[in-house]
Amino acid sequence: MAICDVLQLGNPLLREVAERADDPSSPEVAAVVADLQETLAHWRATTTYGRGIAAPQIGVLRRIVFMNVDRPWPLINPVITERSPETMVVWDACLSFLCIFFQVTRHEWVTVRYQDTTSAWHELRAEGDLAELLQHEIDHLDGILAVDRMTDVRTLCTREEFERRYRADSPYANGQDAAADTSEASRRRVTEEARAGGDG
Repeated sequence: MAICDVLQLGNPLLREVAERADDPSSPEVAAVVADLQETLAHWRATTTYGRGIAAPQIGVLRRIVFMNVDRPWPLINPVITERSPETMVVWDACLSFLCIFFQVTRHEWVTVRYQDTTSAWHELRAEGDLAELLQHEIDHLDGILAVDRMTDVRTLCTREEFERRYRADSPYANGQDAAADTSEASRRRVTEEARAGGDG
């Protein structure tokens, strides 16, 4: 387990498409998950930002995401299988360029299929802030960055201006990520079903 450097905007590895993790229960995957968890915890403790991180952000081109929303949560080989026709506009940022914030367009809900670290399959439907976060992290696995989803360059602002003008009404209010809010029933509805076997 180690705190890894997070690749920053402009590093070409962030634009690469990550490869499937063939064995989610392997020691190699466990090591990547541990590094992601430690790195995310460090960023959250030092910046108050950080709900999730994807393996390409630490230079590992595997389809692995780690999120900390209500609980530590690794997702191996996640894929979005369904998207709502409705969209929403939300503030976004990234550990790979935390100096800037901007608004992006995301689907209001998504269905995601993924494996856990025992290789078991799960299916998740998420809405609102969690849906936004899942879309952000899974985009990383395909070399897509949040800046590619920017609604209008005129929404672009520095971290300082974001905190001064917009943070209070965003998912990042008071350093508490909305996806980790204990009043989750009012913010999102999530259903999850474990599935054995199959291919994502």
